[in-house]
Amino acid sequence: MTHEPHPGAGAERGIMVVVVGPSGAGKDTLMNLAARHFSGRADVHFTRRVITRHRGAGGEDHLSVSLQGFAAMEQSGSFAVWWEAHGLKYGIPAEVSVALSKGHIVVANGSRSALHRFQAAFPRLKVINVTASAEVLAGRLEARGRETHEDIMARLARGPLTVRGDYDVTELDNSGSIEEAEQKMIAILDGLLAEVH
Repeated sequence: MTHEPHPGAGAERGIMVVVVGPSGAGKDTLMNLAARHFSGRADVHFTRRVITRHRGAGGEDHLSVSLQGFAAMEQSGSFAVWWEAHGLKYGIPAEVSVALSKGHIVVANGSRSALHRFQAAFPRLKVINVTASAEVLAGRLEARGRETHEDIMARLARGPLTVRGDYDVTELDNSGSIEEAEQKMIAILDGLLAEVH
């Protein structure tokens, strides 16, 4: 599968922040809390992904489209980045380039497997890898009730939770309280804001 970065993506002065992490690490919760914290700022944007997943399927707030709709958006250049994972297609709207061109921070929910695509599209890329201990991840996944215990153990055994590749990565351990992790997330974004101003 080939992917071409959105035209003009290289002109950005802002920073694209991609939040990644395994299921159960709490990245959606942390992004929601950070979005609420920065809601009064015009220079921090939390973008909604376009996903070929039914709107009522739970999880993050996203724009749900059919496979045909996604293909049409892809063909028309509607995505800055898109990728496939777990049988679904995900897209980051091309409009993020407008905010980045103004020197703003854009935060997106991403995937470790798609980081090379983000890197190709955005010259200033920051990765926040949200992790938690295996015990904490297992407990959170079991509490969701979407997978069997065996499926959860198989998921956790698939590989390391680290980001592989030459990326600017900050690790955020969310094994403790959500308040503590929220403050870490806010501090990371505050530091990036200082870089662009």
